[in-house]
Amino acid sequence: MSKESKKFKVPDELANLYDFANSLDVRHFTHHGVAHLQGDELAGPRQLGAWMARRGLLWTGAKIMPAMFDVALQLRGSVRDYLQCDPAERRRNKDAIRSLNDALKLFPLAVEARRDGGMVLRPARRDALAGLSAISAELYDGSITGTLDRLKMCAAEECRRVFFDRSKPATRRWCMSTLCGNRIKTRAYRERQRAAG
Repeated sequence: MSKESKKFKVPDELANLYDFANSLDVRHFTHHGVAHLQGDELAGPRQLGAWMARRGLLWTGAKIMPAMFDVALQLRGSVRDYLQCDPAERRRNKDAIRSLNDALKLFPLAVEARRDGGMVLRPARRDALAGLSAISAELYDGSITGTLDRLKMCAAEECRRVFFDRSKPATRRWCMSTLCGNRIKTRAYRERQRAAG
């Protein structure tokens, strides 16, 4: 769990998924006169390894090769495309589902019995990317518990951050109403004023 996921009170069972989706920062706006700098925490195989290590997802000493890095980026892109869809639309968006399924095939899970009598999902991969199977597990668990529907992408085109919707009716559209919400509402108001006058 990162500082960001703690700050925004993302449930532990979705924290890696949240952090993974937000490892790509495409925000492009100016706030209080300061332009936001875009970035990618996973700029290369070494950065991906460091990101995984910080979250306890790097379980082997194996090196992440360029082809493996490309597979990880494919997973991230598919996850972001899926979360970009409204939760009700996710079930109908064939392209997002197909893309996510294709990416998840590369991160298979196996069921493992525990000593306490319970079961747990474990990575079937045994290479340096095995830890990213945690993303598959969180997607699955979130879909079963319903918490995945609360993980959404901000509706503001200049933001596109993934956020956890903590509102009671689960109808939030923006990661932060004080920033993205206000920006969109102000823009809509100005457009209505221009059209009226």
